[in-house]
This record gives sequence, C-alpha cells and structure tokens, in this order.
Amino acid sequence: MKNKKFWKYFKEYEWSNIFAMIRNNRLDPKICNDDFKNKLVVITGATSGIGYLTARKYASMGADLLCVNRSQEKSDALKDEIEGEFNVKCDYRIADLSKLDDVHKVGQELSHTNFTIDVLIHNAGVYLTKRESTTDGLEKVFMVHHLSSFIINYYLVEKLKAQDKARIIVVSSEGHRFAAWGLRMDDLMWEKRRYSGLKSYGSAKTAQLLSILIFDQLFNGSGVTINAMHPGAVKTETGRENGAGYQWFKKHVIDRALRSPEISAEALYYLGVSDEMDEVSGKFFNLTAMEEPAPPALDMETARELWQISLDLGRLNTQTEKE
Repeated sequence: MKNKKFWKYFKEYEWSNIFAMIRNNRLDPKICNDDFKNKLVVITGATSGIGYLTARKYASMGADLLCVNRSQEKSDALKDEIEGEFNVKCDYRIADLSKLDDVHKVGQELSHTNFTIDVLIHNAGVYLTKRESTTDGLEKVFMVHHLSSFIINYYLVEKLKAQDKARIIVVSSEGHRFAAWGLRMDDLMWEKRRYSGLKSYGSAKTAQLLSILIFDQLFNGSGVTINAMHPGAVKTETGRENGAGYQWFKKHVIDRALRSPEISAEALYYLGVSDEMDEVSGKFFNLTAMEEPAPPALDMETARELWQISLDLGRLNTQTEKE
C-alpha cells in the first residue's frame, strides 16, 4: 500500500530543489570565528564521529559541555581530554537513547536544572540493515533518531522559553528523501512491510523534520530557535551495528567517496553561534546552505498527526500526568 498522499507529494516535487541539493553537496560550510566562552552546549552522542569533533570544536572556542553518551568509559576519556586540553568543563550523563526510561530521565533532569542551555545538539544516530526492536518494542532507528530527540525537546520547551534565548540543532540528513512518498502512519514501526535500511532511515529523518515544524510554532517569538542540518557526505561510524558484509562495503566503497567529518563540526558551530542565525528557525540546512526539504517533510497535517502519535509512543502523556 502506497502512502495515501502519493499524488499530493508527486505534484509538489520540483527538480530545482534536487539540483540545489546536488550543488550544495559540493560546498564547504560557512565559518564562524566568534568565541563561545561561558556558554553551555548539550550534545548527544559525543564520544565519536561528528559528535566528538563538534564537542572539540565548541570546547576550543571556550564553551562548557554536557554530553549525553552510552559509554561510561568513553565519556570519562572524553571528559579528561576536553578539560585537559581546552580548560573548560565537560560533564556528561549516561543514557541509551534507544530506551524510553533513559530518554525520559535525561529530559526530566535537563528540564529541572537551573543552568542555561545555550545550544542543544541532537547528534546521536543509528543505521540498520535489519529491523531491530528496542526493549520497549519500538523500531530502533525511529526511536533513536526521532522519538529520543522529540521527548527531550518536549521536556525542555518551557525551560528554554523561560531563558529567552537558545538554539536547538537536529543532525538530520538528506537521507530523509529516501522516504520519497512520506510516512506510513499505519506502520511507523515497520511491522507490516519488508524492512529497508534506507527507507526506515528516511522515514525516521522525515519524522524529525516534521516534529521541527511543530516545535518551531511552540517557540515562536520566544527567542528559541530549532533547525535541522544535513552534516554533509562525511565519514562516520554510523552502521557499525551491522554485519561484516555491510562493514566491508562501507569501508571499501562508501567511505572512499566521503569527506572529513570536521566540516560537519564547523557547520554545527556556525549554526549554533553565528549572529546570522539569530532569527532563523524551522529550517533545513545542507551544512550551512539552506535547502527546501522533500515535500513529505513539509506536510503540516502529517506533522500534527505524528505529534500526537509521538506523544503516545514516547509515553509523554503518562509521564507529564505523573509530574
């Protein structure tokens, strides 16, 4: 069964947007040289890849860090490295973002803190070639990419609005275009269809972008902005959960065509710090070039429907009633 909105999206696609994506994939990010001293940046998945380099970039510019990672050992090593090299504070929280209890714990803790969060970067991610269920019975890619960031953002809405200023950046992907005909709202967990790594990834990234549309409305006029960015075609450790065949293909074929993830860190710093981004919200960037996402990622009707489903899947209705 195709998405019921197949023809609606089909009519909305424009070749100019595809050409813009191809052109932007060749560009270098804009650079911001302003320092970020005495500011706090929260980053998920900061012990490797894009998250690690982004943590180092912000620390090198004077920012303190609060990292949300899975590994205690790697977090300790990151803390020692950052604090020893850059003379800033690097704290961390241990959480598995595929587990609802861990995500709720992080969201609640961040929302109840008395310190200011200047930039929040949702970077943690996963790519799977075979479907996996989390301990909560959710499809893992959808949980890690969409629901975890959705839940944390939801908890932080009032805190960030009360600050008068903050920036949220979601590391999304041009891969949202793999969900070319939109989300299957009757099968978000991939229980009724043959699983596809690319399509499940595209669906989760589309869900991210749809949630940003609603959060942008909630933050309107508050001084809080929320944007998404494609981190460029860069080498990362995403997909390390997959088998030997995928690992060989990634190393010998995919990675050879990719750029250094340092450009992603530069882009994330620009989006988080540059004065040019002060009033920009609800947008999608390829590194630092603003782009038009695929039509399914701009569908407000689906965004509202997904919002309600995400509240239920994320157990936010139950949690907020308890508080």
